[in-house]
Amino acid sequence: MSDTHTASASEKDAQVRASALPADMQSDEAELARMGYKQELRRDLSLVQNFGVSFSIISIMTGIPSLFLYGLNSGGPGPMVWGWIIVAIFTMTVGLAMAEVCSAHPTSGGPYFWAAMLSPPKDAAFASWITGWFNLLGQVAVTTGISFGCATFISTVCTLGTSFVPTANKTIGIYAAVLVSQGLINTFGVHLLKYLNNISVWWHGLGTVVVVIAILAAAPTHQSGKFVFATFLDGTGGWSERASPAYVAVIGILMAQYTLTGFDASAHMTEETHNAAMSGSIGIIMAIGVSAVLGWFLILGLLFSIQDLETTLASPTGEPVTQIFLDTVGEKGAIVLMIIVIGCMYFCGTFSVTSNSRMMYAFSRDGALPRLFHKVDPKRKSPIRTVWLACTLSFILGLPSLGSSVAFSAATSIATIGLYISYAIPIALRVIYRKHFVRGPFHLGKFSYPIAVTAVTWIAFISIIFILPQENPVNSQTLNYAIVAVGIVSTYSFGFWLISARKWFTGPVKQIAAEEMGINVMEPGNLEMAEKEVSESKES
Repeated sequence: MSDTHTASASEKDAQVRASALPADMQSDEAELARMGYKQELRRDLSLVQNFGVSFSIISIMTGIPSLFLYGLNSGGPGPMVWGWIIVAIFTMTVGLAMAEVCSAHPTSGGPYFWAAMLSPPKDAAFASWITGWFNLLGQVAVTTGISFGCATFISTVCTLGTSFVPTANKTIGIYAAVLVSQGLINTFGVHLLKYLNNISVWWHGLGTVVVVIAILAAAPTHQSGKFVFATFLDGTGGWSERASPAYVAVIGILMAQYTLTGFDASAHMTEETHNAAMSGSIGIIMAIGVSAVLGWFLILGLLFSIQDLETTLASPTGEPVTQIFLDTVGEKGAIVLMIIVIGCMYFCGTFSVTSNSRMMYAFSRDGALPRLFHKVDPKRKSPIRTVWLACTLSFILGLPSLGSSVAFSAATSIATIGLYISYAIPIALRVIYRKHFVRGPFHLGKFSYPIAVTAVTWIAFISIIFILPQENPVNSQTLNYAIVAVGIVSTYSFGFWLISARKWFTGPVKQIAAEEMGINVMEPGNLEMAEKEVSESKES
């Protein structure tokens, strides 16, 4: 009788608190409560802002310019143009399948949380554990790729009109400064993130149009359609002869696949988005679709504007995109266009740290990372400790660039493989256990199953090709160390699970249960004290 009375009082109290909230926020918090969480992060993002986070992290103005040289050497113009379309189509199948799951389970945990919810109870902890570690690897590596690319372009633009000579050590120093500044924004400027997000969306959209129109309009000559759509190049050191031209073209799709990565940011931000069950899903699909169209537009603009192929490939600046700018709009114009590109990269990196920190926060909340990272700053409502953990790990992953000629492309391979494997696991589970799947407001109907199977098959394919050698011959300088990083995470996650984690990791933490007992878990130490009292009472 007493328990019933307490539960009733708790429900009434919850109803009173909820009645003070807007209707969409009431439904959002109810959805989190259904999944076993209480609302801890600010919920003040709209659909457009949620889309903007993923659009800014996909950032075609980051992925394409930073891997443009890689694309030219690994297949050239033809495979770059057609490879982009093929990759965009298959990436959309991944996005659609993810959007359906996101609608059913909107939470900042994203893919690793979905894996737990879509598995049978006995396998839920293991599924979320493996998914979470691959997602963490991908998140860290994608932050590395974005911010290191930003540092490289800053280093390059400093050579224009000056005597500055970039070196690996100088670039690492710039990289550290970029990460620190992005960490500071995510620490002290959290309230500004949504405004920066709005600026970033316009900067990316208008910036892409400005860059393409400027170079096409100013270019003294333009390449032929045959050059852009049908030219094959092999700058890998002979893989087209040692293996085949198809091998070169296939490993060349890394530029497209890496660029169209990171759209799970819409899922990671759902706890902070109004009408999350729909907004997160629409945000994912919009980000992929808009990025695919603008990205193809950017690739075509750059390829048609190449003046001399040999000079572009062996540019003194080290970046073919910079050389295209110099050859079309001159040095001063090139500086302006480089600033636009660097701005995109910086915004992209800043929001990558945001998304990365949210994922780590959610992972630590459930016990996979040390509990000291499960800390939300009470004033700023931001997981500050995981912000700096993300920056630190990303910096460490960038250090191999000091002694490897393929370090950057390897980092982008790691990002792509890690993130897409973490996407594939919940999608595969949704297929395997489809009879138990409870749809959200966004669903694909009869197309759900074939789209999900296509998505998982594609991810399996790219996870294999992106660990293959990218340069010939293979030695310590040209080794694609993606296989090393993926191997370490695979060995650790599976090995530590068998040795220890399976005994204590239970998957998503049910914090709301503590609240129902009248414990204020937002007050530091309260939950730990309650757990200690329960433990002592059991022992006695």
